[in-house]
Amino acid sequence: METALWALFASAFISATLLPGGSEALLAWYVHQGEHPVGWMIASATLGNVLGSLVTFGMGVMLRRYYPLKVLDKPEHQRAHRWIERYGAVALLMAWLPIVGDPLCFVAGWVGVRFAPSVIAIFIGKLLRYLIVAGIFL
Repeated sequence: METALWALFASAFISATLLPGGSEALLAWYVHQGEHPVGWMIASATLGNVLGSLVTFGMGVMLRRYYPLKVLDKPEHQRAHRWIERYGAVALLMAWLPIVGDPLCFVAGWVGVRFAPSVIAIFIGKLLRYLIVAGIFL
C-alpha cells in the first residue's frame, strides 16, 4: 500500500504543477482495484495535488519579485488574471480545472492573493474533485 500512496502522491503533485499528469486516472484505477483503503488514496492524491498547486503559487510569488505584473502574454494567464481580479482566492476553488487551474494558482501568487484563503480554496476544490472521481469508481 505504501508504494501506491507514494505513486499517487507523486502523480498528483506533478499534475498540479505546470507539468502534465494523470492523477485522476491513477486514483480511479486504484479505487477500482479495491486493494487499498479509499480514504488513504483520496488523502494522498489531495495532499500531493494541493502541495503541487502551492509550488505553482510560489513560482508566481517569486516571479512577482523580479517581474512585477506588467505583461501577461499567454491567453490562459490573461483569463486566470481576470478570474483572480474578479473573485480573489475563491477563484482557486477552480484550481483543479485542466488548462486553467495551473495558471490560476500561478497568477494568484503573482498578484499577491493572500496565502491562507488560497490554501483553503485550493484544498476544497481538489478534495471535492478526488471525492467525485473515487465515488464514480467505487
